[in-house]
Amino acid sequence: MTLSDLPLHASARVEDVQDLHPNDNIARRLRELGFVSGEEVRLVARGPLGGDPLLYQIGFTRFALRASEAARVRVQKEEGAAP
Repeated sequence: MTLSDLPLHASARVEDVQDLHPNDNIARRLRELGFVSGEEVRLVARGPLGGDPLLYQIGFTRFALRASEAARVRVQKEEGAAP
């Protein structure tokens, strides 16, 4: 699944970030922010009417991402995590 598919308040582990082309600046920036393999991430909030932006938490840091950016991050949902 992708990060954009994660249900509200659910946790997951990052598997990888997909590069859409060589030297993909958005994918590189996501990795720099902490979206790297093995990191736990949680969807904290959604924008108005369930849309953009999406608020994610990694450790003690929160990031607002567009759904299109979150769709680049593949995750594995944590067992026993919130729905």
